[in-house]
Amino acid sequence: MKVLVVNCGSSSLKCQLIDMEKNERIMKGHYDRIGGSRSSLRFNVRGNKTVIEHPARGFEEAISEVLDLLMSDEYKVIKSLDEIGAVGHRIVHGGEKFKNSVIIDDEVIEAIEECVTLAPIHNPAGLAGINACKKLLPNTPMVAVFDTSFHQTIPEEAYIYQLPYKYYEDYRIRKYGFHGISHRYVSERISEILGKKELKIINCHLGQGASLCAINSGVSLDTTMGLTPLAGVPMGTRCGDVDPSIIPMVMKLYDIKPDEMLRIMNKESGAWGVSGVSTDFRDIEREALAGDKRSILALESRAYMIAQYIAKFIVTLGGIDVITFAGGIGENGFEERERICKYLTCFGIEIDKEKNKIRGEEAKISSENSKVLLYIVPTNEELVIAQDTYELTK
Repeated sequence: MKVLVVNCGSSSLKCQLIDMEKNERIMKGHYDRIGGSRSSLRFNVRGNKTVIEHPARGFEEAISEVLDLLMSDEYKVIKSLDEIGAVGHRIVHGGEKFKNSVIIDDEVIEAIEECVTLAPIHNPAGLAGINACKKLLPNTPMVAVFDTSFHQTIPEEAYIYQLPYKYYEDYRIRKYGFHGISHRYVSERISEILGKKELKIINCHLGQGASLCAINSGVSLDTTMGLTPLAGVPMGTRCGDVDPSIIPMVMKLYDIKPDEMLRIMNKESGAWGVSGVSTDFRDIEREALAGDKRSILALESRAYMIAQYIAKFIVTLGGIDVITFAGGIGENGFEERERICKYLTCFGIEIDKEKNKIRGEEAKISSENSKVLLYIVPTNEELVIAQDTYELTK
């Protein structure tokens, strides 16, 4: 069976076509700036890469362009759309309803719509992708794979906020957590690598968005993101945890409206807000290396807070066997991994600086003297989505 994996962002589409029987990724695509006049598609078929300038006004046009290319004379990936056996959709928020991936029907769509208030940017995009595929592939079964479902095992004492309980009763305001598909993949993969399921794992998914997860024997016990992806450790443009009193104070001082304040915390904070250099961590790393004080502060503060959360999650797990690094920066940023681990020597955690000088490869990077294993495990969310889709529809 060939499974099409669809991941719709606010203005982007990531997609893959995977042959599950052959365990082969046939196509990988990334449509950017959907809805604008300069939208383009980075298209990779079995290593043959190209960039196609093709404006798409919405997700239906973007997905239609991808499907047309798959059937085109140039690529000849499939002869007809009937060869696509199922479509798997990444849906960011499933609330408390979805603890596992599910086949999409009208009831599931309605439940995803009910979660729009919890994820006002991401869930509408996911729904747009579902509706587009319903129209373009009307006879093809579809599966929803939720970023939040992996964290539905988090116990009540970890997910409840110390606010009036009626907020939870009336509107289900609680910690949900995100990056669950990635955390799940990494926990399963490190168990395969070490040949052991009973592991106490802290996975660090570090990229422009970042979250940590405490995992015991494949079960999520706590994570850093909360009701929204804004909470937790500092990120590329998100502030992470701050004193809540700062928010109304800044709004009064600068005469800022609630929506604008939320935009600032999501889009103008984090490493970008502190450094003032760039939203790209590579630029900030270069400036820090050149001695720029604010860039150094942005990176050190982030590493310090990540290390603090690792220490916190060691308490959650009652110990630690392995720390894994995933995500764009976790997999490629050897400077960040070293920066984090230097704060953890009190736990007997020791990184091997030479082994750590590696980018994007699965590798053990802890020293032989380290009491805790350290691994880079490149994540593969699309594979998890494809596997769940295949298992539910085959």
